[in-house]
Amino acid sequence: MTDIRYRPHDLLKLRRCPVAVDAPAWAHDAFAHAAFAVVRRAPAAPGTVAVGLRGTTRAERYGAYIDENDVETSVPPERLVRALPNPGRDSLAPFTLLRALADNPCLSSYEWGPTGSTAFELATGIPTITPSSDLDLLIRTPAALSHDQAEALQVELQACAARAGVRIDVQLETPAGGVALAEWAMRKSLTMVKSADGPRLVADPWSAGPAHASGDD
Repeated sequence: MTDIRYRPHDLLKLRRCPVAVDAPAWAHDAFAHAAFAVVRRAPAAPGTVAVGLRGTTRAERYGAYIDENDVETSVPPERLVRALPNPGRDSLAPFTLLRALADNPCLSSYEWGPTGSTAFELATGIPTITPSSDLDLLIRTPAALSHDQAEALQVELQACAARAGVRIDVQLETPAGGVALAEWAMRKSLTMVKSADGPRLVADPWSAGPAHASGDD
């Protein structure tokens, strides 16, 4: 199983390149540009961590496994809530929205933070987001979140995003895995959960029993 010190969406600065010799050239270039990888949801042997490298496009994603001893630094999403982008980048919409949410009481009772391209740029200092980028957020919800709470949170976050002129995509980190806030707020009888063993449909991400198996992630 995955090393519990490193959770999905954590950014890891690595001492060695995890890219195989026969990997795409962009993967080698990406690591040379920034020695960071993101923890991904996948089974991993003891002492190893499943990670992914990102290229310059959405299609450029490379999965690998690393030795936990090769991790130099771990940067979880919540550490980046008040991180500052490089000068001249702070006016980009995802950063503007992140600053507004940092002081929004709707998130004050949660551990949360940015993921995706916003997190990558804040952690590495390398320009990654564009004026059309979304803001991806992770909210840790170890305790059950009711549909009413989810709906209220979804409405408030979408309103903040509309004011900032940027799309927001929010994922809840539950005991069962990752759940889209928007989907849980819809009060469906079954909700898609992203887990280390792949996506599945469950009635309640905070209860022990999964429902039906789903397709590949």
